Order: sequence, then structure tokens, then C-alpha cells
Amino acid sequence: MKLLCDIPSGTEVLVHICCAPDASYGVRALRDRFDVTGFFYNPNIDSREELRKRLRTTLDLIEADPFSLVVGGGGEEAWEDAARGMEGEPERGRRCEACVRLRLAETARKASELGMPAFGTVLTVSPKKDEAMVNRVGREEGERTGVRFVGADMKKGDGYLKSVRASRELGLYRQNYCGCRFSMRKDPLLGPVEQTEQGGPPNGDRKYGTGGDPAVVKPGGSAKQRIR
Repeated sequence: MKLLCDIPSGTEVLVHICCAPDASYGVRALRDRFDVTGFFYNPNIDSREELRKRLRTTLDLIEADPFSLVVGGGGEEAWEDAARGMEGEPERGRRCEACVRLRLAETARKASELGMPAFGTVLTVSPKKDEAMVNRVGREEGERTGVRFVGADMKKGDGYLKSVRASRELGLYRQNYCGCRFSMRKDPLLGPVEQTEQGGPPNGDRKYGTGGDPAVVKPGGSAKQRIR
């Protein structure tokens, strides 16, 4: 990982988590320098079933490598509004930027609400994400909110390959598309790593209830009974 900021070591950082495989490297890398709390907020995910899988897998990661997690809910209508008119855009295009902005804006807002001085994301682990765009959007949303953004290129230093190894070692579900229905591959013919954002077959099928106050998982705690 290459850090692109001068935020002091030990700073509390709320880190947006798109999926457990990216977090398996991204959270660990950021935790070497910062006091990290994860934030699972992904209204772009196209179905309850897929959201269940990704959240369940994030909880599996926490069981193996504990860190605190806040789980946000809602935002689906806002995402539909943000994506409208850009349904045919390719990944890394305008729709992706709108989607990233929505999620990072909410992460910045939640960091401010929780009294955390900084926020970040593990999105730049994936080779399917434009790290320059993600970091620009993060800085812009941080400036709007008054919370500093932890800019980083997590692909540097073989971050993506490390995330693949870590998620395979932990047996984590690795999705075959970014999450929104417009990005779903209709005819997946490639091998698992080349085909997917993180490679591998699906598993698991549980989910936190959405809406209301965010759920919070502390290290050593379990909230899987709340998944439905």
C-alpha cells in the first residue's frame, strides 16, 4: 500500500468496506498506522441475497481478524437516483464515480457523526477501481464534511495479490462483480481471478437487517444472530 496523505499515526479512521476480500488486506494495511473502525455501507448491491453474502463474509473476516465494524443501512433510492441515465456506462466510468461518491459521502458523514477525524476506503485494493478517481472523490467529500480523507493506493506493493491470498486462506466468499446490477457479467467465461473482482465461488447467505440505527460489532463480539 502507498499512503497518499500525512495524517498522523494513531488517528481514528472510519474505513468504508465494500467487501471482505478487499478488507482482508486493506484494513490490515491501514491498521498498521491508524486506529481503524470499519464501515459496511453498500446500497449499490443489487439484491438482498448478494448483500447477505458480503456482510456475512465481512463478519467471518472479523471473527478471524477482529476489528470494530459499523453497519449502515438504507441509501438504495439515493443510489438509483445517482445511477440514473448512466446504466450503460462501463466500470471505471461516470456511474462508478457517482457510486463511489455516494458511499464515501456517507462514510465521511458517519465519521463526523461519530467524532472521528478521518475516513478512508478499501476500494483501491481492486484493479477494477480507478484509484485516482477514488482518492479525488474522497478528498472532495472530506472537504465538504470537514473530515480528512486517508488517500491511498492499496494496489501498490502487491496489495491486490495479498488480498487474494488472504481471502483464500480464510475461505472468504469472493464476488464475481462489483455489486450493482449494471456491472454483472452475463457470460462469465474467464478464470476466477481474471473474471472477478476478487475471484472464487459464492458461499454464505445471511444479512443484517437494514434501516434504523447502524449495527456495531466490536472485536470479540458476535452479531450474527442479528442477521436475517
